[in-house]
Amino acid sequence: MIGLETPASAEPAFPRLLRPAAAPVTMERARGHARLRFKAEGGVTRLDEFFQSGSAKIRLPRVEPGAPTEAVLINTAGGVTGGDHLVYEIAAGAGTHAVISTQAAERIYRRSAGTAHIETRITVASGARLDWLPQETILFDNSSLLRRLSIDVAADSRLLAVETIILGRAAMGEAVRNVIVGDSWRVRRDGKLIFADGLRLDDDATAIMRGGATGSGAIALATLLLVAPDAESHLETARQALETTLGEAGVSAWNGMLVARFAAPAGHLLRADLVKLVQSLRAAPMPRVWSL
Repeated sequence: MIGLETPASAEPAFPRLLRPAAAPVTMERARGHARLRFKAEGGVTRLDEFFQSGSAKIRLPRVEPGAPTEAVLINTAGGVTGGDHLVYEIAAGAGTHAVISTQAAERIYRRSAGTAHIETRITVASGARLDWLPQETILFDNSSLLRRLSIDVAADSRLLAVETIILGRAAMGEAVRNVIVGDSWRVRRDGKLIFADGLRLDDDATAIMRGGATGSGAIALATLLLVAPDAESHLETARQALETTLGEAGVSAWNGMLVARFAAPAGHLLRADLVKLVQSLRAAPMPRVWSL
């Protein structure tokens, strides 16, 4: 009988299979919190509070004399994925005028686990004016995002707010086949809820948006909201600005609000339509970062 000798250093095969599996690797997640508060002194808007932590950073670019104060929000993580959490808090004190934007489009990347959270809380005090003009949010395939926008305004204040969602990069031939997104707006005037809106996409966003009652093939969506005592008087101006569009757009006004909806088959087409309306309502150009 012939036997095979096993070197003493060799390990039996079966005990290796009985070893406990290695613990899963816990990925480090991005956290960011930025807070800005403005106050009026001598008719000039000045910074009252400035706080930033984690990946949420703030820059205050120089503006032309007489132009409103601007702030640019930056996510130094370079994007957002499952488990990341960003919080932005903006407060415009009585009599102030500020414009808030973002350095670039926010990218929501493929996730390994979890959901990305982006929370924005805005307050606009009596006689104040705030323009919330972030650039686009781009959703990649297999991404998951929960975004909440909560706004409190005074009855005599003015708020112009925009949010945009783009499903993939059309120029790269991307299709978003698996995505979870929940987008929520809650706007209160003197503590009373006046605007509640929400978008929910779950599963194959490209197929969902293909329907005639959903998006007719659109992959870029945006909502614009103007809340002001004279908001309804801007309806005709808004309709004139949207007489010719590259995508689809509609606008209506009621109860001291003007709301516009946009849909387009590509992000750059929607941006062109949106910029035209924003500039018309502001009677001013877009923040400089929009053209960088």
